[in-house]
Amino acid sequence: MAFWSEAILSLVHKLNNFSRPGSCKSLCKPFLVDDVQVGYISPKVASYLKSYSDIFVMVPGTSGEISHVTLAPELKTFTERSQKVAEVMNSLRLKDVFSTLRGWRNEMYPVMASFDTKPSFMMERSATCLLGTVQYGVHVNGYFVDENGKMFMWIARRSSTKQTWPGKLDQIVAGGITCGEGIQETLIRECAEEASIPEELSKAASSAGCVSYFFEDERGLFPEVQFVCDLKLPRDFQPINSDGEVSEFYCWPMEKVKEKIATDEFKPNCALVVLDFMVRHGFVTPDCEPHFVDFVVGSHSSLL
Repeated sequence: MAFWSEAILSLVHKLNNFSRPGSCKSLCKPFLVDDVQVGYISPKVASYLKSYSDIFVMVPGTSGEISHVTLAPELKTFTERSQKVAEVMNSLRLKDVFSTLRGWRNEMYPVMASFDTKPSFMMERSATCLLGTVQYGVHVNGYFVDENGKMFMWIARRSSTKQTWPGKLDQIVAGGITCGEGIQETLIRECAEEASIPEELSKAASSAGCVSYFFEDERGLFPEVQFVCDLKLPRDFQPINSDGEVSEFYCWPMEKVKEKIATDEFKPNCALVVLDFMVRHGFVTPDCEPHFVDFVVGSHSSLL
C-alpha cells in the first residue's frame, strides 16, 4: 500500500510539474490575444518566434525585458490568425527545431481563454504545446458490474504506431476535442472509432466532471483539461477497435486496474482519470489513503 501511495503521489506531481520547483515557469512569458492570456511561451520558443515579428510581437515591459507575447494587431479575425500561425508552425516544422512538430497530425485545436469563450484562432494539435495553450479532451471510463456485484473496467493498450505514448495503457475511449466539435460529438465519434460502441450506447455515458493538470516535458508545455464520462457497459459487451489506434483491450477487476495505474505501463493522464474514478467510486478513500487530499487537488489544478 505504501509503495502504491507514493507511486501515485509521484504521478500527480509529474503531471503538475509546471508549478513545481525546477520548472521553466518563472522564465516563461504569458501569451495574450486581445489582452487575455491564452497560453505560456518558453524562452526557447520565444527565441524562434522573434524571427516572425510580423505575426508574433514581443511586448517589452517597463524594465525593457519582454513582458508578454501577443499576435500582431493587424491580425484581427479568427481566419487571419489561424492562417498566419499555421505559416509559422509550418516554417518551424521545416526547420526541425522542435521535436513535437515531427508528430504533425493535421488536427486543428481551438485556442481560447476558457472553454466557454469563442476561439481566438485554431492551430495544429502537435504545435499547441509550443504556445502553451490549453488542450481539451474527453475520456470515457468503460466498466461493468458482474452478477456478484464486482466491478470490472475495460482498459485499452495504445497501438505501437501511435505518435504519442505508443504501447501504453489507456481508457477504453479517449480523444481530443478538435475545433468546432463539442464534448458529446467527440465522445460519440471516439466511441465508434476506438471501441465500436454504438451511438445509442455511448449516449448513455454520464458526465463525471473533469480533471486538469499542467506539465512540461521535452516537447513543450501542456495545460490540459479532460472531460470525464462514466459508461456502464453490458456484461457481454466486447470492444473492437476500428481506427488502428488500439492494439488490444483488457477486462480487469478494479483491484488490478488500481495496481496498474501505479506503474509506468499506464499513460500518465489516463492513470489520473482512473484515479479520479476510484476516488468517486470509493476505491480510494481519505480514511485509508494518506495522500488523498494531494490526489484530489492534483487532479483539479489551475491552468493559466
